[in-house]
Amino acid sequence: MNNGYFSAIQNLFTKVNEKNKQVMQQSASILAECFERDGILHVFGCGHSHMIAEEVFYRAGGIVPVRPVLIEDVMLHKGALRSSEMERDPCFADTFLPLQPFEPNDALLVVSTSGRNPVPIEVAQYGKEIGMKVITISSHAYHSLSTRHSSGIFLSETATIAIDSCIPQGDALVTIEGLETPIGPGSTIINAAIVNDLIIKTTEILHKNGIAVPIFKSGNIDGAEEHNERAMRKYRDRIGMF
Repeated sequence: MNNGYFSAIQNLFTKVNEKNKQVMQQSASILAECFERDGILHVFGCGHSHMIAEEVFYRAGGIVPVRPVLIEDVMLHKGALRSSEMERDPCFADTFLPLQPFEPNDALLVVSTSGRNPVPIEVAQYGKEIGMKVITISSHAYHSLSTRHSSGIFLSETATIAIDSCIPQGDALVTIEGLETPIGPGSTIINAAIVNDLIIKTTEILHKNGIAVPIFKSGNIDGAEEHNERAMRKYRDRIGMF
């Protein structure tokens, strides 16, 4: 039985942690300043990367001031091939960005494994243009390929702080002898780990500075409903979807 996936993920965790120690702390400082100023974190991704926005929204053990930017046309449930086509459309971001409740004191996290498609790049650029600090998570291994954005840039080049997921080109982590194509994608697991570690580091900074950040309790714990209702009171109108 092949146990290569677990080994590959463990190696990836080590690599990402060592590569990003400084930028993770810088990113946490940006988020801490955002929350201290009553801003919120918006999270966006296309395709499977949209799951990272869902991972940190309304999550037990997660913080309250997080809003997912969920654009169905670049998610998979309305058509997988269609979502890939839309992510590469240089004009598509213009159809939803002006409708977003972004504010200059907010922060924006954009997740894209390759960082080479137009829509994530356009989202990040828009965020910076209106004054938000922008954090990106993408694999810098793709920088040896060509970007699909007309400006010639990759997602990481739009960022205030760029985190490298260190995912190899093609995402798959395991090679099976006799099979031509590698198997076992790693981007979702490592991206979820990065964003959760980022939120923990941010909370540590705020706690050390005497600033409380509301944290969700699991709805399966007695008393959680009352706790979560109090926690959401300040942010309910901004993070939405309740």
